[in-house]
Amino acid sequence: MPQCGTAMSSRIIVVGAGAAGLMAAGQAAESGAEVVLLEKMAQPGRKIRISGKGRCNLTNAAALPDFLARFGKNGRFLRQCFQQFFSLELLRFFAERGLETVTERGGRVFPAQEGRAADVVDVFRHWLDGLPVSLRPGSQVDGLLLDNGQVRGVLCGGNAVLGRAVILAAGGSSYPATGSSGDGCRLAAGAGHSIVPIRPALVPVETGGGLAARLAGLHLRNVGVRLLINGKRKEEAFGELLFMKYGLSGPVILTLSGLMVDALEAGSAVSMVIDLKPALDEQKLDARLLRDFAERRKEPMDSALRGLLPAQMVPVCLDEVGIQAARLAGEVTAAERRRLRGWLKAVVLPVTGYRGFKEAIITAGGVNLAEVDPRTMQSKLCAGLYLAGELLDIQADTGGYNLQAAFSTGWLAGRSAAAALKADSP
Repeated sequence: MPQCGTAMSSRIIVVGAGAAGLMAAGQAAESGAEVVLLEKMAQPGRKIRISGKGRCNLTNAAALPDFLARFGKNGRFLRQCFQQFFSLELLRFFAERGLETVTERGGRVFPAQEGRAADVVDVFRHWLDGLPVSLRPGSQVDGLLLDNGQVRGVLCGGNAVLGRAVILAAGGSSYPATGSSGDGCRLAAGAGHSIVPIRPALVPVETGGGLAARLAGLHLRNVGVRLLINGKRKEEAFGELLFMKYGLSGPVILTLSGLMVDALEAGSAVSMVIDLKPALDEQKLDARLLRDFAERRKEPMDSALRGLLPAQMVPVCLDEVGIQAARLAGEVTAAERRRLRGWLKAVVLPVTGYRGFKEAIITAGGVNLAEVDPRTMQSKLCAGLYLAGELLDIQADTGGYNLQAAFSTGWLAGRSAAAALKADSP
């Protein structure tokens, strides 16, 4: 194994052994390069191992236009990358190495064996073991070695590790215990890159008042959520949410969280309106209430509502609309029924904040995409420097989209770096 300090004509240094870095290292090595893979944690793929609650949502079966749309306006940056290595190619990559997959609701693709995210990391480890890749765990990269706009290697633990190209794949800042603590953006900034301010994304939010705390632990399915910013409807979504002591989490909340974080950072007033009965309009819901109360007219309201709401929510609902729990269903007035109907269709929670990077699934913001060549992932500011994965300013909804972006940008960076070295070789 070449020692630190020796310049190798075909050496590529990859910083970060997450999804993007593992893929980049293997692709560069298969393309003829010698690769040094530097990972500051004791083992590679720490974030992969915990992704999807240990299941690892590898990608999504959505068609390319729908896939790109999940990334918002920055999705167009990934088009050329995805046209070369997309979901079908990724699944073929894993299948050829013995990892079976299964497609579930919403097009989400997982390893077939449930709860085996570690198998994904094992695929990469076995693959890299057969390639000229030197994996060096416990290697903290302190800076890039630059010379007249050209990267020459990295500074690692006080030693120079020289190479003709460097691929930065050090991740974002979410789940810092896995090693993603913002190193990639810091290193890129040292090479002159501008950084779009980073913030947590796909993150639970905090709400005002005591409503969420009273309902903590309650999991609701098939609810509608409207997001209001400065009193105006900004977005709406349908799905599952979870009440926490501090506020709200769950898929529908995570999907909307990016808009909420940005609005809060801008100083806007943010609130959510939860529709507990989205399948019923006001008229149909009123008819349902009239029927239920007639059929259960001699029951107290805390009993009569249990056919309509989870038991944990019944006393909260009655408090919110000002109806006594002991009130008989047959005695409820039209005005009380109107208040109840209004609450069921519009539970309002002010959003006061959001959780930190420790609880965020991904990082929003990162290296400005205008400074990266989408055809190769090479920096436009520093020759020989490539960037891949979560440190780029690309982020999408939950559903496998972000992990596919990491694999694809890593694939392209690894192959592009190796091809450039071959082209420049005497």
